[in-house]
Amino acid sequence: MIGIVRAPARRRLEFVALAGFAAMTLLAAAAARAQDAAKDVADKAQFCAGCHGEKGVPIDANTPVIWGQQTGYLYLQLRDLKSGARKSEIMSPVAQTLERDDMLALAEFFSKKPWPDLGQPAAPADAAAQAARVNNSIGCTGCHQGEYQGDGTQPRLAGQRREYLERSMLAFRDGTRGNNPGMSDLMKAASKQDIAAMAQYLAGALTARQ
Repeated sequence: MIGIVRAPARRRLEFVALAGFAAMTLLAAAAARAQDAAKDVADKAQFCAGCHGEKGVPIDANTPVIWGQQTGYLYLQLRDLKSGARKSEIMSPVAQTLERDDMLALAEFFSKKPWPDLGQPAAPADAAAQAARVNNSIGCTGCHQGEYQGDGTQPRLAGQRREYLERSMLAFRDGTRGNNPGMSDLMKAASKQDIAAMAQYLAGALTARQ
């Protein structure tokens, strides 16, 4: 009769309703977990700002810019700092508190930020020419890409802190930074004067690609 829902049909309707409710519950739970995860990353990132700067401008000249840096590179450095492959009195203890998912989330978080303009002056002509000779000899842009923007696991160098760049290259050269043997080999082929010129050039090499 019209108006009477037979039992099998009623059960199907009940099943559909329950399935819909379950799906909504799962979606709500997933959204809540995503919000919690985002808050957790934001809290950890706020801690990082103590050294790396609230707006991506590092507090100290020897602290690198991480806003806008390549995701893969950031993750690998955190991983190496935790494992001990890269050593830092400040960052190694911090990395020890992070799990892999934390590192990936933080790398993604900072990579999406805009690269800050530190206002570093362009290198004078003689330093720029020397840097060009170093690149021709060593092939820096072979990994760091045109305009030194980096890609994937290769860091952006353009616009990075000059002091940090020079200190890092010298650390690769003398072996005190050992988490990239290839870089160590390349830096051993460069003089300290070459490294100073390259750091000065890269620091002032901001391009339109922020």
